[in-house]
Amino acid sequence: MTTAFTERLNQPPKARRDTLRIIPLGGLGDVGRNMAVLEFDGRLLIIDCGVLFPEDAQPGVDLILPDFDYIRDRLDDIAAIVLTHGHEDHIGAVPYLLRLKPDIPLVGSQLTLAFVEAKLKEHRIKPYTFAVKEGQKESFGPFDCEFVAVNHSIPDALAVHVSTPAGTVLHTGDFKMDQLPLDGRITDLRAFARLGEQGVDLFMVDSTNAEVPGFTVGEQEIGPTLDAIFARAKQKIVVASFSSHVHRVQQVLDAAAMHGRKVAFVGRSMVRNMTIAAEMGYLHVPDGILVDVKRIDDLPDEQVVLMCTGSQGEPMAALGRIANRDHRVSVGPGDVVILASSLIPGNENAVFRVVNGLMALGAEVVHKGNAKVHTSGHASAGELLYCYNIVRPKNVMPVHGEVRHLIANGKVAEATGIPKKNVVLAKDGRVVDLKDGVARIVGEIPNGYVYVDGSSVGAISEADLKDRRILGEEGFISLFAVVNSETGALIAGPEIHARGVAEDDQVFEKIRPEIIKALEQAVADQSNRRDTHQLQQVMRRVIGRYVSQRLRRRPMIIPIVIEA
Repeated sequence: MTTAFTERLNQPPKARRDTLRIIPLGGLGDVGRNMAVLEFDGRLLIIDCGVLFPEDAQPGVDLILPDFDYIRDRLDDIAAIVLTHGHEDHIGAVPYLLRLKPDIPLVGSQLTLAFVEAKLKEHRIKPYTFAVKEGQKESFGPFDCEFVAVNHSIPDALAVHVSTPAGTVLHTGDFKMDQLPLDGRITDLRAFARLGEQGVDLFMVDSTNAEVPGFTVGEQEIGPTLDAIFARAKQKIVVASFSSHVHRVQQVLDAAAMHGRKVAFVGRSMVRNMTIAAEMGYLHVPDGILVDVKRIDDLPDEQVVLMCTGSQGEPMAALGRIANRDHRVSVGPGDVVILASSLIPGNENAVFRVVNGLMALGAEVVHKGNAKVHTSGHASAGELLYCYNIVRPKNVMPVHGEVRHLIANGKVAEATGIPKKNVVLAKDGRVVDLKDGVARIVGEIPNGYVYVDGSSVGAISEADLKDRRILGEEGFISLFAVVNSETGALIAGPEIHARGVAEDDQVFEKIRPEIIKALEQAVADQSNRRDTHQLQQVMRRVIGRYVSQRLRRRPMIIPIVIEA
């Protein structure tokens, strides 16, 4: 098994014309931010371009993008962006890439492109799109692509088979093998087998559920649980899900119709996506069941179902605002809230914070941990075994998952007889070359997180986030002093103010004489008389030592010295 998660590698050699190069820019090490670049003969093919949602350790960040630096100066070389399906972790970064070059062709299924176009409209970008469907073959530059139907938690998902003179790649996208899907569209294992017979040099496989034994529960098994909850609920029902989970929304609509309830979509992305899905025929809405959220106050609670966003604990999403009593929708005793989604790793604290908030208001909260209200959209280990045995690839490269998921997927591949040396475990930025049927890591390119913070993209650094964490956890102390510009003597101050340190400003009166003494000693050295920066550092050291020893805190300290 080729793995080098921690060792530093050199820059890769220049790509050769007889080699297919694969560069993952996201999705290998995280559940999200999925993006892979295939390079052959000077041209690039991008597969997916998604976002990662921030964790608690990234305060103030809205989204995390792939690092586009590798392709920033080669935008004219991009033959196309192939999108496997319409989830945010696969399409969310497309607007930020198209800001750099709006006419890069977007390739995907009809529903996927519809979701992307709606997002791009908000960014005032009119894209060039090319719709494809399963079984279709198209060429983009030197890349011959065939699209294969796969089953996922969103309709119209596709795997893509890429053929070049240097070798072939089969990329699954996100998939599972539900044999009785709600839309009747199963993963096309016959196509996988056919491509395997032709020879797959590199199999890039979804790893998200590789640690989970057996098979993923089918979507049809969720319906009876929802039906039972709707049958016993006496007041309003709130269901939280991903805004693109068409299958789950369909089940909620069906359950509501069966029990005489009306459904209101809550949240801009939920309204937008479900409107698109309904207009395109992917969502079947029973007559008269939908109402505007503004009308729910006119209905008795026992007739109301609210379908909203926020299942991952996002503070600004509808469910989080409901839990914080910052939304027009309220919940209380007798109401039922259903979290119809899996926990994305890293979101656990945020989700349970929302759960606790809802329960504190008196609502009953039903989630995957206490009822069968959700099933994953990803293949478990048993399904992966089937795929490896069907495709029989020469090389395997696990994608889409944290390190533990990638390693687990690699072990599943080995169990089917794929040689250990042919299982390529890489992380974002590692460069893999495919030549003569052999895939190997040949180097590494710089690759980091790109943070979206309000209207700024890439302006926030890790140092900025560290400062934010210090401000949030340890507080802030400012010191202000005025010195004579001629003599350096202290004229005023130091004034000390603290925020978020818990102690009153009066506690710092004990340290003021020591700061004054330290400043006077520093000024006594004529070389420091006009060096205000040196005086600022003196104040920082004195109060920093005091706060650390006496208060056991390490706040952010901002000293200011001006001359007068």
